[in-house]
Amino acid sequence: MTSFPSDDQSSALPEVSSGKHAVNGITLHDVQAGPEHAPLAILLHGFGDFWWGWRRQIGPLTSAGFRVVAPDQRGYNLSEKPIGLKAYDLDTLAADIVELAAAYNRRKFVLIGHDFGGLVGWWIASRHPQHVERFIAINSFHPQALVPYWRKSPTQFLRNLYMAFYQIPWLPEALFRMKNFELMRQLYLRSGRPGTFSKADLDRYQSTWSKPGALTGMINWYRAMRRKPHIENLRITVPTLVIWGLKDFYLEKGLAEASLALCDDGRATWIENGTHFVHIEEPEAVNRAMLDFLKA
Repeated sequence: MTSFPSDDQSSALPEVSSGKHAVNGITLHDVQAGPEHAPLAILLHGFGDFWWGWRRQIGPLTSAGFRVVAPDQRGYNLSEKPIGLKAYDLDTLAADIVELAAAYNRRKFVLIGHDFGGLVGWWIASRHPQHVERFIAINSFHPQALVPYWRKSPTQFLRNLYMAFYQIPWLPEALFRMKNFELMRQLYLRSGRPGTFSKADLDRYQSTWSKPGALTGMINWYRAMRRKPHIENLRITVPTLVIWGLKDFYLEKGLAEASLALCDDGRATWIENGTHFVHIEEPEAVNRAMLDFLKA
């Protein structure tokens, strides 16, 4: 068992076990908690994050009877960071998680994703629905919804111009490294409410950004998106819950609604004062919505 220091942001985190699994040609690190033979819930973090981003969900989910696995996805923290854009397309990222579940001897699982981890979740739910019991997306949109929504919302398009910047070779990495990762730290601070991230949290994040190959691996998730062909009819047939902080600076509510329109059985929980990191800022509301949905 592994213990991590507590602070105001992480006091609810239980003891977790840490391990590594060979999946899809690479090695993924993850943490696990909860009864070994309980139903499996896999938690997928977003850009710049790692398993620590779920520190306020792991305890409630294990208390509710789930075996929780929170991986560092490829390119992040203690997981392998392969070279090349092909290694980071959505099909590859999705295969990682399906094979990770198989490493735990599970064919089906609950899937919860935030930010880009949610995009991977949407892709798994659409391409591999036979493996997903229920899916929860937290401030994350269906990949097929983005471009059509841009055509309707110039403001959303402008908010996402940073994605074009990420396509430039090496320059984003150089800027993020400057002044001891000050830009990355500011991106986190400005994306959430004041007080959402403590200095200790940001120091933990910075330690993961500093690992060899990590920045390029993280940004390659965005660079690889342009390689994905547009595929029609990626409807979601599994029961889906979208949890959305309405004060998200980067993503408009309409993008969530466009994603729900692609679901056969979709519903939403809107959290008025939540930002992009609503699961950290409003854990009680988020966890209640998740557990009510999973128990339904």
